[in-house]
Amino acid sequence: MSNKNIVSIEDRIPKLKQARKKKANRRLIFYLSIFFFLISIIVYLQSPLSHVKTVNVQGNVHTTDEEIINLSEITTKTNIWMVNFDAIEKAIKTNPIVKEVEVNRNLPWTVSIELTEHNVVGYVKEERKYYPILANGVSLKQRGQDTYNGNSPMLIGFTEDEYLRRMAEELNNLPKNITNLISEIHWKPTDNNKNKIHLFMTDGYIVDGTIRNFSEKMEVYPSIVSQLEPGVDGIIHIGVGVYFESFNDDSEETE
Repeated sequence: MSNKNIVSIEDRIPKLKQARKKKANRRLIFYLSIFFFLISIIVYLQSPLSHVKTVNVQGNVHTTDEEIINLSEITTKTNIWMVNFDAIEKAIKTNPIVKEVEVNRNLPWTVSIELTEHNVVGYVKEERKYYPILANGVSLKQRGQDTYNGNSPMLIGFTEDEYLRRMAEELNNLPKNITNLISEIHWKPTDNNKNKIHLFMTDGYIVDGTIRNFSEKMEVYPSIVSQLEPGVDGIIHIGVGVYFESFNDDSEETE
């Protein structure tokens, strides 16, 4: 009979006990780690460490940072993990100046608000104040100015909001290089055509047109002017058909 190493049960018991003890200790450490990790999260969420410290507002020109932050209702007591993006964006868009808004969380303590505002397409004068008109036809009553800076057309005689809104939308669709040539737009409604308007241009011409499809028809203005004789004043008609009517004589030059 061959000789074999025989280990008795009594010799193996201490090693088994030691192995089981190590395994139990590792399991205890694992559970304790999870426990303290969860406690740490709870403490963090309940402490000022998780509160918003900075709100960055970008893209605003006609609104102040303070106005936007007030609408968002974000304060230094707001938990950064509890920020409701959809609700904040909806609240900020109640401001008629705001066209689009996007809210993001930037860890560890910052919320960023990025805006797109409606363009200023013109001005109206009421009493002694000049008020910007946005692309959606809204007049910025809180942005009244004592002087007119001339960087957008004056809108004169628009006594009905619907036609002011439509005019603003058309101006917003017009290329900036043409808008810069417009000094004044006068609303001249008639019984047959409530869309009728007269434009006074910075180059001395007068344009007779309509609000309907104004941006599309006005795009040909530079081409028309380039074909006119220098120094000849008159009216450029862009309503039904396009032609030039000179002030110098009774003739009409058709384009």
